[in-house]
Amino acid sequence: MIQRREIAISIVLSVITCGIYGIYWFIKLNDEINYLADDRMATTGGMAFLFSILSCGIYLFYWMYKMGEKLDGIYINKGWPAQSRGILYLILSFFGLSIVSYALMQDSVNKAIAA
Repeated sequence: MIQRREIAISIVLSVITCGIYGIYWFIKLNDEINYLADDRMATTGGMAFLFSILSCGIYLFYWMYKMGEKLDGIYINKGWPAQSRGILYLILSFFGLSIVSYALMQDSVNKAIAA
């Protein structure tokens, strides 16, 4: 269900497609993190993207923080240390570096599915 993605390829595809692959990546990250966190009642990736558009990007900041918190929960359940990812993703997004947050999330997802 969850596939490992190469971070560099995802970034390059996001740039080449003028952000269209970035939207796909956002949606897939949301769904995969919710699956790993076993949060079946969470907002789907499509809805999170729609909320981000309707709120003029404000929901994206909330989403970044919540995904970081979920990844910390996944790591804690695996017995690994939490790293306050939510704050880091929020700060990066605030400075316009959301793609860096996506890359860090993907790295965490890749590590979680490899274990």
